[in-house]
Amino acid sequence: MGAMYDSPRMDQSEGIAGGDPSASAVPARRSRLARAPERALRSLFLALARRRSLGRFATRLPLTRAMVARFVAGQTLDDALATIQRLHDAGLSTTVDVLGESVASADAAVAAAERYVRTLDALAAAGLDRNVSLKLSQMGLAVDGQVCRANVERILERAATLGAFVRVDMEDHATTDATLALVRSLRPRHPELGVVIQAALRRSSNDIDSLVAESTRVRLCKGAYNEPASVAFIDRADVDRQFVVLMERLLRRGTYPAIATHDERLIRRAVNLARREGIGPDRFEFQMLYGVRRDLQERLVADGWTVRVYVPYGAEWYPYFMRRLAERPANVAFVLRSLLQERRAPLPKSAP
Repeated sequence: MGAMYDSPRMDQSEGIAGGDPSASAVPARRSRLARAPERALRSLFLALARRRSLGRFATRLPLTRAMVARFVAGQTLDDALATIQRLHDAGLSTTVDVLGESVASADAAVAAAERYVRTLDALAAAGLDRNVSLKLSQMGLAVDGQVCRANVERILERAATLGAFVRVDMEDHATTDATLALVRSLRPRHPELGVVIQAALRRSSNDIDSLVAESTRVRLCKGAYNEPASVAFIDRADVDRQFVVLMERLLRRGTYPAIATHDERLIRRAVNLARREGIGPDRFEFQMLYGVRRDLQERLVADGWTVRVYVPYGAEWYPYFMRRLAERPANVAFVLRSLLQERRAPLPKSAP
């Protein structure tokens, strides 16, 4: 799940409508009351994320085991390679996330970097997509900035020898400046380095302009983190509208952007623009999470579009899964709805 992709903000309207700062305190109080259950759920999920023993127990439950198998490509590298091969056989591209985040020591960060190096080597040896996505919190950002940089550089150096691409995932807004600064400092020597931008953040329009000017490859997502209104759009419709604005800017001017969403309305809008303006499938790609809307992934590939699947694997699946739910408890409904939404009906026809 992860901040790389859209949370279930599925409002039907289009365009941006910012909040009214002069609104009365009564609606604000109602809003706070309405969010109280969400805050309680978030606290629960974060508490559960720290109970690693529950993860071991959960894998023994048939329902939980099935959900984990659906959204995580196994606990070992061999498991992941088998899954990635099946995806490639179905015409899908992939990017790999070696699970783990928010490490507490430099040694743990170095070990995480080593897992990425081994993963890149294995992907190359198997003739699979040499494309990975990593989080700076896993590389030691909160432990030691220099350790983090050294770990990322090590991965990039191995990627360069293998002709691989590395994307830095975006985490909560407090890390955005540090993430962009690190990417910018490393790209002159490692051009096959990209980053993620979250449409929900108010700053993202300016960030997109700068990254486009620098020819940096951007993955655009809505953003699944629960951010304060001072830095992010909160209303679902506002986020969707901002996503459309940034998506269209990237499709027209970006360097091979990745449009990361499972929202059919937004996908249809991207397809319409691409066909209308002659933006071919060699100039951008769609990205979706492993196990989410597999039917939609297959239909897009059948229509000639490139779809890259974000494939997480590793023993750290439990805290990963629970933290994704904690970031936005409505993701629980999103996960369950994704199971129900899959269908074989054709993607709604695009406008000519």
